[in-house]
Amino acid sequence: MATDVHRPVTTTVSSAVHVDGLTRAFDGRAVIDDLHLDVRPGEFVALLGRSGCGKSTLLRILAGLDREIEGTVLVPRRRAVAFQAPRLMPWKRVWRNVLLGLPGKPHRDVAEQALAEVGLKHRSDAWPKTLSGGEAQRASLARALVREPDLLLLDEPFGALDALTRIKAQRLVDELWQRRGCAVLLVTHDVEEAVLLADRVLVMDGGVIAYETEIDLERPRGISDPRFGELRAELLERLGVEATAGASAA
Repeated sequence: MATDVHRPVTTTVSSAVHVDGLTRAFDGRAVIDDLHLDVRPGEFVALLGRSGCGKSTLLRILAGLDREIEGTVLVPRRRAVAFQAPRLMPWKRVWRNVLLGLPGKPHRDVAEQALAEVGLKHRSDAWPKTLSGGEAQRASLARALVREPDLLLLDEPFGALDALTRIKAQRLVDELWQRRGCAVLLVTHDVEEAVLLADRVLVMDGGVIAYETEIDLERPRGISDPRFGELRAELLERLGVEATAGASAA
């Protein structure tokens, strides 16, 4: 048995994430069961699956937040995670939240540069309780980006946003990924979101990656593209959902 969530991936390694034979059990039940996964440097991967299939557990393992595992997990040393809940400290101003957890004593300018990248520099002195849902999520993204990650882990970061704010947040993440060039693993329930953003979409079932497909659509993407609809329908079928005109999520 080998477990290593701290070993950095160098430029000579072809994978930003390498998982081999990963198993994670709770009370004797394997939520993740001999899972294998590779994510290429700079690749945007979306992970779909029914609730309870182990998606978020896998992401927590890759983030180094769950180490009670069997198998091999190799990830970059520089990685960051953003969750559905922004998890901002209410007693710290936005810019101080962005710097939370960074080693040493980073200067405020470091935070403001990241906030500017997500369009939130003008709110750097604000208290978290005064932010809208979209602003709070952007602050959470800035906190992840300030770590200069080689791997960005996103756990349903748009799930609590209204439809319009969600679209804006999706576009922002797409722009940030293309600008930064880091690998991204996005856990989502939204099939359209997966097809819109990812290079490759995985479907998790039975504790393993049960299906995957490359998304070979040109960017920027639109749901009116016939191929977009075909990929959406294919993924919904894999998730056991009948593809109807209005369905987008599993």
